[in-house]
Amino acid sequence: MKDIKKKVAIITGSGTGVGAATARLLASQGCHVVINYSRSAGAAEQVARECENLGVQTLVCKANVADDTECRAMVAQAIDKWGHVDILVNNAGTTKFCEHSHLDGLDAADFQSIYAVNVIGPFQMIRAVASAMQAQEQGGVVVNVASTAAITGAGSSVAYAASKGALVTMTLSLARALGPKVRINAVCPGFIQGDWLREGLGDAQYEAAKLHNERNAPLGVTACPDTVAEAILHFITGPQIVTGETLIVDGGRHLNSVPLTRR
Repeated sequence: MKDIKKKVAIITGSGTGVGAATARLLASQGCHVVINYSRSAGAAEQVARECENLGVQTLVCKANVADDTECRAMVAQAIDKWGHVDILVNNAGTTKFCEHSHLDGLDAADFQSIYAVNVIGPFQMIRAVASAMQAQEQGGVVVNVASTAAITGAGSSVAYAASKGALVTMTLSLARALGPKVRINAVCPGFIQGDWLREGLGDAQYEAAKLHNERNAPLGVTACPDTVAEAILHFITGPQIVTGETLIVDGGRHLNSVPLTRR
């Protein structure tokens, strides 16, 4: 699938941020795209127009990935329009910002709502596309958008980090279960520049966190939606023998997350 011209991609949560950047990047390669949103209708329509200006077809679909019926309906709409689905990017995600030491800041409902979107949602989307991808001669490819929180245990909350850890584990399980026709990999971004973190942290904390991450990253940079989208494209069009892998996208910041060994 190195050439994705006229292929069809579903990108969940693609009205804004990483999802929108991924939709535009895939469209620039000639790939038709399903723009999915749950709240940001206007933004999703704008992304669709930008993609269509690149010469591809789009489908804008409102769906909550936590709802299995809506997942299946979105896939059915794509197949009705184009006859196939070749690429799935599970990007939709949610969190609750809460200091890790503040245990009373999270309850069971918080975990359930975060897992519903970040773990169950990707599972339901993969299940919805699996039979169609397996029936195709060239199969299909799935990229899950996880987080370095899955590896370091850091992140916006304990529940969020745990959910991304579960998503990485599920990537391994389903890569094994759905081969050889379906390849499944995950990208793990660190701090991502953009409105999502800025709104969650507030301006002052956002800028401080960005600076801290840049200073502690060997490459001196943090991720942005476009650089994460490039990593997603790598798993789609890069080596076709790769499955069940994770790619950390954080300028090397994770390399300085492990304390030096004391002798």
